[in-house]
Amino acid sequence: MRKFQKIILSLSLTILLSNNVYSIDNQNKYKTLMKNSNNISGEVEFIINKIKDRYDIPEASSEVSNMPWRNDKEFLKAKEKHNTPTLIAGFCAVLKDPLPGEEYNVNLAARKAKGLVVKPSDIFSQNTNIGPYTKVRGFKEGASYIGGNIIMTEGGGVCKVATTLYNLAVLSNLEIIERHNHSMPINYVPYGQDATVAYGVKDLRFKNTTESSILIWTEMIDNRLYMGFYGSEKPPKVIWNHEVKDIVAPSTKYIKNEKLNSGEMKTVLNGMDGATVKSTITITYGDGHYIIKNMGISHYQPLPKVIETN
Repeated sequence: MRKFQKIILSLSLTILLSNNVYSIDNQNKYKTLMKNSNNISGEVEFIINKIKDRYDIPEASSEVSNMPWRNDKEFLKAKEKHNTPTLIAGFCAVLKDPLPGEEYNVNLAARKAKGLVVKPSDIFSQNTNIGPYTKVRGFKEGASYIGGNIIMTEGGGVCKVATTLYNLAVLSNLEIIERHNHSMPINYVPYGQDATVAYGVKDLRFKNTTESSILIWTEMIDNRLYMGFYGSEKPPKVIWNHEVKDIVAPSTKYIKNEKLNSGEMKTVLNGMDGATVKSTITITYGDGHYIIKNMGISHYQPLPKVIETN
């Protein structure tokens, strides 16, 4: 019986470790395992966990499937409790050079979203579930777009959570009830794929059009915001399409900074073109047929380049 068990185990681990994603250390663990059958269960758990600990680390914001919390006990308990075994969609927002206060507020908003459940036919609202974004609720001042200006407001930066939720809702083929683009472009997702919120004024809302509950899970690691939707089955394949036109080059603004050396110049914000963007998605179903869905038009004013000088 022990010999038979070792043969089955050997075949199973060969399959598990055949994708060239394991280290020399894991190979040595595998050899030790084959020599000492008394440690079978413990060693198998070590190797499998070692493999599962690997997760996607994209250089740019994108859809991901290997999430960092797959072995987290709290997540596994929540997934079982709400009967949401399947990753519907995963997304990682890579935040480039966060403005003051943003990273803290993104982290706080993400923690408030972690573990939220959207039942079938229910409408999720970011403002209702995560807001208001006030100091009383732990948020700090952060940079926000107001019209064509960047100003400091309470909760500035929570739009990065809205953008991530929006991309997940679209990838999950859910119904978008409300979405607003920023007044100026952002640098961490393509034009047309962003979403902004302002408590009591602008919200991000989507409807759970699936037949099961959707569990939301999040984690911020360094400058990457990971978020996943979990349910009962995978959605059809969704691909974004963007038509960009009416491009307007950014202006340059100079701000005096007496802390700089005489004659020194420092770029603190890179400009981005203004544009009008028509967005659609192509939804491809399992039988091969597809539809193209209109996702609206986004208008962006140019984001000025800001240079400090003395």
